[in-house]
Amino acid sequence: MSEATAYDVEAVRADFPILSTRVGDHPLVYLDSANTSQKPQVVIDAVADHYAHHNANVARAMHKLGLESTQAYEGGRERIARFIGANRPEEVVALSNASEALNLCAHTLGSRLGPGDEVVISVMEHHSNLVPWQLVCQRTGATLRWYDITEEGRLDLEKAAREGLINEHTKVVSLALASNVLGTVNPIGLIAEQAHAVGAVMVVDASQAVPQLPVDVSALGADLVAFTGHKMVGPTGIGILWGRYDLLAELPPFLGGGEMIEIVRMDHSTYAEPPHRFEAGTPPIAQMVGLAAAADYLDGIGMAAIAAHERDLADYALEGLSGVAGLRILGPEEAVDRTGTISFSIEGVHPHDAMSIMDSRGVAVRGGHHCARPLHERLGLQSSLRASGYLYTTRGEIDALVDAVEYARDFFTGRMSVGAGSGRRQS
Repeated sequence: MSEATAYDVEAVRADFPILSTRVGDHPLVYLDSANTSQKPQVVIDAVADHYAHHNANVARAMHKLGLESTQAYEGGRERIARFIGANRPEEVVALSNASEALNLCAHTLGSRLGPGDEVVISVMEHHSNLVPWQLVCQRTGATLRWYDITEEGRLDLEKAAREGLINEHTKVVSLALASNVLGTVNPIGLIAEQAHAVGAVMVVDASQAVPQLPVDVSALGADLVAFTGHKMVGPTGIGILWGRYDLLAELPPFLGGGEMIEIVRMDHSTYAEPPHRFEAGTPPIAQMVGLAAAADYLDGIGMAAIAAHERDLADYALEGLSGVAGLRILGPEEAVDRTGTISFSIEGVHPHDAMSIMDSRGVAVRGGHHCARPLHERLGLQSSLRASGYLYTTRGEIDALVDAVEYARDFFTGRMSVGAGSGRRQS
């Protein structure tokens, strides 16, 4: 991608119908995009148009609608391949979500594991990149090991080196490219070199990175990369697994059923070549159409520009939140090698309580452990609040966030009466 060019955020906001929503007397301030992003009208229209004018199953039907649907689906695959820098469309597998993609990685690579083998993850992983590896290690007798984090919220590479975390027993390393809690962007290229040096496969959960950052899978250093559509202004119900074609061709099927087969007999079956080997049953057809439209939309703005906007928001939000008394920011406190996702805790206030009262003021954040309970335990917390903007988020909305955080703190710590507030937000 070329140099970032600033874009008109207000013009972008006009493309998202839901952003005109009001919550009582307040305009909606949507800061839960790490959970799911909102959808521009062009994506909504693409899905609706497919169902209205081209709906049919793919591959099976040779009539007009069947051909149109197949062309749209495979065209979407080609579009996503270009978006992420894949060498060929056949490296792109369409699944229901990133969790299924990561389960596919664990299940198929698990066929190679046994006692004495090791799988390496990190304490900052989303449960979707933790539980599948726990299951495969329990099934095969392999050992699960993990990176710790530093006080700053980055992978503790020095500790890992001292302990020989990646060694001759390591068969798989599976890490998030960006943390869904800390916002930390991990040095995947460096770790992939270490993994490959001992013959291990490098798996990456890029769900929190592909929507916000320019990601070139061919240059990343990974062997398998999973991400999801609904976080990148696309539809729910679709996730993508990219893999080096030679590796995909070696892996066994994950699920059995229609379209993943070559020949079926009563006593045995043979299987299709990638990617269809991993796409049993009716695939997410309309969702692929919508995801292709999402890729067009994001590329129309420019992923470098979106990344620059994220950095600006992160810098502005970190500065604003750092001035709130009693607030603890989790993860890097500078907008360097991090996304715009910021998690924090408020002393004396439960995140669910804070989230609820912030919502009453139109500010939508997430409260909980964000599907990363071990990370919260490592940080000495039961849960936290998380604010995550995106390409449509404004600095004014960050001001509203800071105001709502102060309001929640004062409300629950007895510093104010009901109805009072700092009044900094102009709605």
